[in-house]
Amino acid sequence: MCLVFFCDDEETVVGRQQAPGSCPFCGGAVVAVDVESSWRLCFVPLCFRAKRRFSCSTCGRRLVVHGWK
Repeated sequence: MCLVFFCDDEETVVGRQQAPGSCPFCGGAVVAVDVESSWRLCFVPLCFRAKRRFSCSTCGRRLVVHGWK
C-alpha cells in the first residue's frame, strides 16, 4: 500500500510600491512587494499568509529591514 501526499506552495504578487530609503549595497531605489502565499495539501488550502518583501530595483538583492513593524 502506498500513501502519497501532494504539497504545493503558491505565491502571488499583489502589488509593488516605492519604499523610502536606498540600497546599502549599490545605492539604488528600494521596492516593497506585497506577496500572498498559500500552502495546499492535495489541492485543499491549509494556510494563507500575506507578506511584504523589500528588494533593490537596481541590483535585485533582497533586503531585510530591522525594527520595522
